[in-house]
Amino acid sequence: MISTDPNKFQAIISHAKEYGFVFQSSEIYDGLSAVYDYGPWGSELKRNIRDHWWNSMTRMHDNIVGIDTAIFMHPTIWKASGHIDNFSDPMIDNKDSQKRYRVDHLIEGYAESLNAKGDTEGAEKVIAEMDRLLAASDMAGLKGLIEVFGIKCSVSGTASWTDVRQFNLMFSTQLGSVAEDANEIYLRPETAQGIFVNFLNVQKSARMKIPFGIAQVGKAFRNEIVARQFIFRMREFEQMEMQFFIRPGTQKEWYEYWKEERMKWHTTLGFPAEHYRFHDHVKLAHYADAAVDIEYAFPIGWKEVEGIHSRTDFDLSSHQQFSGKKLQYFDNEINKNYVPYVIETSIGLDRMFLLTLSHAYAEEHWTKEDGKEDSRVVLRIPPRLSPIKLAVLPLVKKDGLPEIAREIMKECREDFYCFYEEKDTIGKRYRRMDALGTPFCVTIDHQSKEDQTVTIRYRDSMQQERVPIATLRELVRAQIK
Repeated sequence: MISTDPNKFQAIISHAKEYGFVFQSSEIYDGLSAVYDYGPWGSELKRNIRDHWWNSMTRMHDNIVGIDTAIFMHPTIWKASGHIDNFSDPMIDNKDSQKRYRVDHLIEGYAESLNAKGDTEGAEKVIAEMDRLLAASDMAGLKGLIEVFGIKCSVSGTASWTDVRQFNLMFSTQLGSVAEDANEIYLRPETAQGIFVNFLNVQKSARMKIPFGIAQVGKAFRNEIVARQFIFRMREFEQMEMQFFIRPGTQKEWYEYWKEERMKWHTTLGFPAEHYRFHDHVKLAHYADAAVDIEYAFPIGWKEVEGIHSRTDFDLSSHQQFSGKKLQYFDNEINKNYVPYVIETSIGLDRMFLLTLSHAYAEEHWTKEDGKEDSRVVLRIPPRLSPIKLAVLPLVKKDGLPEIAREIMKECREDFYCFYEEKDTIGKRYRRMDALGTPFCVTIDHQSKEDQTVTIRYRDSMQQERVPIATLRELVRAQIK
């Protein structure tokens, strides 16, 4: 059984700020709720995750190509997609504190408190009943569930609740040079629609035959009323999505294929398989005939990281209807025109970032040979994702050692990210690199001048060995593939 660890989660948040991974946005102005900035090493880690997903999705498949669509889109797109009518979450307000809650978050918080008390069975029953009521869109039943269990507002401490109602999550803005003439448009709440409206453009220009996919990485925006849990749920976030276009009637086999393919992608990174699970949707979205989440056991519990959805032909058919333009494909193999069905894989880049930190973060304590206690904080980030691949550390700042170190930097930096540091003792520098998740450190000492060798230290085991400088670049490259 996977247990939660709120203290570890708080430690990860603190570590992320202290070591330059994630900062609160606009912090010097007291911050902006649920908006975050990525620091020097966070932006590197995020880029590495993004690139790894992009390469594995596009370069490793002959029939998947990429696209990069605009954040601003014609407002009718969101009518066609169903977002204007259906993109909402059930909310409830506390009358005393005026604080607004997402109903599922409020009930999940109560279930987590039961888990903390050891009442796992009770927590599971609460969640099961919530899922049933959500699937039935039973707003009165959801309020009744909150009242039955006496769930209280964390601010006022009271259970004085309004009725449950739906709240649309899209941000709106105006497009136009003069306010009076401006048209209302929306910041996209997902990246998928940019793919759908470009279906024919991509199919024809890239000469794609069904089945084929279109991948995209981009920003999306949702007006989350209750945004919480660090970067897990934000108002501005990044998605990595792939829409796979298929022949109608084949959706079941492709749905199962992409379920397994996406789970394999996660576990081949080295993340433990027992920390993952599939969670089938109880209530399907208006466009889907099947949907499943890939969940990960975060320190705050099982949470969704990626979704795989069988979207049928809803999107293309709807855009065909609203635009008046045909979005069909002529299949030479069966000599037939049809609107393709779609299997979607959608993963949150920020959530994958948090998953990586959650897996990697560890506090270690041990007794040395001389009987003294020692400790370290280490990020065991998979080497291919690590912000810094190699730290180059001259033992002293003289005697020609920095010059040798700079030559190593020059030799390696075109292949992977290297970091040079000469300040503090070598032990302190090792600890700092451990905390940044750097898998390899090389120390240049006086022996390096004599025999052109260096000491390489491995982050995970802390073992050290002597290797020739000439082999260093290939040694690291082999480990970060």
